[in-house]
Amino acid sequence: MIFRPRSRRPATNRPGRGQALVEFALVFPIFIVLLLGIIEFAFLFNALLSVNYSARDAALAAAEAGDGVGSDCVILDSVDAAISPPTSDNRVVTVEIYKATAAGNMVGTPTTYARGGTTSGASCGTTGLSVPYTRTANGYPEATRCNVLAGCPSSGSSTVDNVAVRVTYTHTYVTPLQNFLGGGASLTFNRTSVMRMEPIL
Repeated sequence: MIFRPRSRRPATNRPGRGQALVEFALVFPIFIVLLLGIIEFAFLFNALLSVNYSARDAALAAAEAGDGVGSDCVILDSVDAAISPPTSDNRVVTVEIYKATAAGNMVGTPTTYARGGTTSGASCGTTGLSVPYTRTANGYPEATRCNVLAGCPSSGSSTVDNVAVRVTYTHTYVTPLQNFLGGGASLTFNRTSVMRMEPIL
């Protein structure tokens, strides 16, 4: 029996040999940006919903608290209580309380609280609350808010007020998405809610 060695096939050039690697190198950055975008959008959307809920909850508290001393403390406490992880109440920048039209347009100037410091004691009336905010403007004082059905001539209201609460929040990026897209490391937005005050006779 005679064994003949197999002839070797001549090497063929494969022009598409590195094609997969090049395609991967081109697609991978786009895939990473999309993945980071989805993750970041989820965190941002959660923050939007949480701040929107906190503004609504605070406006409801404002409508119920009326013109009582310490109303603002109840409102501010409601803002912080409504914001839950992964969002943080420490990222609330300001809370504005103002008289509004039924459509939500501001009437006059707002009472503004900035995050930082403490409001407590006599400023919070009998609520016993202590909130981590400092009042920076008092355009809509508690005593001028009208919750009387027949109106409050002293404050120029013919019926109960519509009270609005605007919460301004800074979202800090969780992913390094801004490194790909440019821009700062955070995004500031606000949400507003308007409620008609609970009337008393």
